[in-house]
Amino acid sequence: MNKVIIDCDPGIDDAMALLLAARCEDLQIIGITTVFGNADIQVTTSNAIFLSRLFGISAPIHRGAAAPMSVSSDAPPTFVHGENGLGDVDDHGFLEIPAGLTAQDFITDAVVSNPNEVSIIALGRLTNLAQALEKNPEIATLTKEIVIMGGVFGFSGARGNVTPCSEANIYGDPHAADLVCKAGWEKTFVGLDVTMQCRYGDNRLSRLAASSRPECKYLARIAEFYRDFYRSTGYLNGFPLHDPTAVAYFIDPKLFRTQSGPVRVATSGIARGETILGDNTGRSYAEQHWADIPPSAVCKAVNSDAVVDLIEHLIVGH
Repeated sequence: MNKVIIDCDPGIDDAMALLLAARCEDLQIIGITTVFGNADIQVTTSNAIFLSRLFGISAPIHRGAAAPMSVSSDAPPTFVHGENGLGDVDDHGFLEIPAGLTAQDFITDAVVSNPNEVSIIALGRLTNLAQALEKNPEIATLTKEIVIMGGVFGFSGARGNVTPCSEANIYGDPHAADLVCKAGWEKTFVGLDVTMQCRYGDNRLSRLAASSRPECKYLARIAEFYRDFYRSTGYLNGFPLHDPTAVAYFIDPKLFRTQSGPVRVATSGIARGETILGDNTGRSYAEQHWADIPPSAVCKAVNSDAVVDLIEHLIVGH
């Protein structure tokens, strides 16, 4: 059984990812931590509470960062996820956020108390991880692994979704992402290079809606908002499963091909949020920003049909 912390900003695709993780018998969700991103921190935390109740997830929820470490906050992408972050379907209102540890303190305590046993699946900005790292740098080597839904590296011509070179989670807090890259975690980036290939089409969405399970019906309803956004941008054959694909990588990494090397993040200027992969040959560059940076695994290819089949099977149940 893999002990997992889900760090997220729910978010429609976060909702699908949470249910996917909850359905996997090999995953034990020991905590859900929230971060700003798809909505502000009050909304993402309230959404996490609501979804956990709907999905039967008993893990504690801990509120995390409300803003980036250095850059200014951007407005939430309501055109992608709706005003309430969940497609503006059945507004559940504001749910009271439980008192207790912050996300950063929970991550630190959980990792230190369970050395080399806890993995983190990061589905939003990396602010919580970076702040936990600043509190206790030792957690990077005590965490079993982290899987990051974030970045874009140009494999198969993939490009950014916020700027031509930047993916939203990394762009939203580039300083946090660069701190995470420079630390010694065992880490894998599941970026737009593969997530944009894993698309949920109308036939699958219809099967999700036809399920007798209320949580599946709810996902189908909120996913319509997400599908309509992607249709408006030209994606007519299904919407991409960004966050569920990261969970799918954790469940079955054999469905992906990766490349290893040091990763750095541009923190300002025209390339803000760009994830830049160096090679692993030890070559010397004119600028040594990649020297002595621990390697990351970067997903470069995916068996997209198998990934989407896996996601549908675990969520829908047949």
